[in-house]
Amino acid sequence: MSGYGHEFNKGIWLENPVFKMALGLCPALAVTNSVINGVAMGLASTFVLVCSNTVVATLRNVIPSKVRIPSFIIVIASFVTIVDLTMNAYAHQMHKTLGLFIPLIVVNCLILGRSEAFASRHPILRSIVDGLGMGVGFTLALAVIGAAREILGNGTLLGYHVMGSDYTDMLVMILPPGAFLAMGVLLGIFNAIDRVRS
Repeated sequence: MSGYGHEFNKGIWLENPVFKMALGLCPALAVTNSVINGVAMGLASTFVLVCSNTVVATLRNVIPSKVRIPSFIIVIASFVTIVDLTMNAYAHQMHKTLGLFIPLIVVNCLILGRSEAFASRHPILRSIVDGLGMGVGFTLALAVIGAAREILGNGTLLGYHVMGSDYTDMLVMILPPGAFLAMGVLLGIFNAIDRVRS
């Protein structure tokens, strides 16, 4: 069971999709102006990642190698459609907020990359655990970026004021340049922690 634990944990720190492998940066930069947006995108991506890894691992010996990438994209697109329609029906406001970035999960290099690099080469259970670990790591990364931007940009966290009444909002942090600033600082922090640990 320790092998599965390692498989799960590597997505959270050792091979974090955003902070270590720099995958899925489009939604990480575009929708993380608040924690809730980052978590919603992360959970949607996690669902697609786990489900597509499961199907790809199940069919890995059936899909001909010449058509594996188009086959993976069809599998991923099917689950993205489920997420898109479900979110539109049951979380319409969040669906409107995330907008185009929900359908763009289809071309998220994290999901296609895990299908190609991992699920197509490993058994089902290991692929599910890998998808969960990578999805949780991706969600945590988006939540951390969203928290940094929301706190500095609005002085709030999940809608609650956390910076005091005399805090001057840093508007740049909730605008697109703020995403790059937050990402750069957080990448630096991750690298510094790695250097200290090693």
